[in-house]
Amino acid sequence: MGDKNIRKDSLGKVRRIVIKVGSSILASVERGLHHEVFSHLAKEISELKRQGYEIILVSSGAIAAGMEKLGYKSRPQPITHKQATAAVGQSRLMNIYEGYFSRHQQMVAQILLTHDDLSHRRRFLNARNTLLTLLELGIIPIINENDTVVVDEIKFGDNDNLSALVTNLIEADLLIILTDIDGLCDSDPRLNPNAKCIPLVEDIDMDMKGMIGDTQGEWRVGGMVSKIQAAQKASRSGVPTVIARGTKEGVLHQIIKGKEIGTLILPKKVTLSSRKHWIAFNLKPKGDVVVDEGAKKAILQKGKSLLPSGVVKVRGFFDRGDSVSCLGPRGKEFARGLINYSAQELERIKGLKSDQIEKLLGYKYSDEVIHRDDLVVL
Repeated sequence: MGDKNIRKDSLGKVRRIVIKVGSSILASVERGLHHEVFSHLAKEISELKRQGYEIILVSSGAIAAGMEKLGYKSRPQPITHKQATAAVGQSRLMNIYEGYFSRHQQMVAQILLTHDDLSHRRRFLNARNTLLTLLELGIIPIINENDTVVVDEIKFGDNDNLSALVTNLIEADLLIILTDIDGLCDSDPRLNPNAKCIPLVEDIDMDMKGMIGDTQGEWRVGGMVSKIQAAQKASRSGVPTVIARGTKEGVLHQIIKGKEIGTLILPKKVTLSSRKHWIAFNLKPKGDVVVDEGAKKAILQKGKSLLPSGVVKVRGFFDRGDSVSCLGPRGKEFARGLINYSAQELERIKGLKSDQIEKLLGYKYSDEVIHRDDLVVL
């Protein structure tokens, strides 16, 4: 099947779309905010909405908007200054979006999230219900990370990552990442004028990041590596990703019609359920559990649970229900899951058979350290 047919086959039944817009196309140091980009995005998205598509927009740009309003020529460094700049810029960013979308009689809503909001299952579901309700009401949600309060512990890392998590959150059919280059290239086009855009990636692999240069700029956090990571997360949900230049007028229509624009990254054939995707990508591991080779093979090859007999070493401080990384004998993470025992309890029962747990602890939560339903192979 040719690339054109693959694109049409992959994108033909798409209805719910997450569109991520990077600050690199919304602003620049030289010109400030690019109002023409806001304008054509609002026009295109509103047209797609009238055609029956459901759109969720993940937009960067709060700090860039705040920098312009405050007269800053470079990104502030102290975290409190970044937060203050984001606070000034976020209201301006939404005001600009509302202005351009109103020209097309389209209502928008602001949603600000932190990693904390999507790592707690109840808050995850609350966020999902709010977004789905907005879509039912015909309103386009505009999502950004809440930079005014965010610290490293609750950061998504960048809006590429956030857009992938939102894709899983609302069970979207397609993730579109709009940036300032033509797509995923075989080398950094800013450094190599002969760099070629890769039109189709059938199996996304993180080894690809070795051929991508550092594409971070003054106005943004995420480079091409973060876009590959986002596409990988989306692919595990069974969702294709398109990375394309967002400054081209009509770019969204061309993508939806299956035109050869940007890079199409196909989803994995074996996908994760929404809950397992949440375990794998929304939760930050609180510690590590090192297992022996037998336990690793049982998990990888037979889909088994992790039993205390297979645990060799416990690292970190975690409680029952926390996320932990499962490491093989060589120290490489191969799985992640929700633990049934605290680090202190697991230290006491490691290496034991399940029927010995209650005798040693005086109680038993489960025969398994991590049940297979709560375990995700990475």
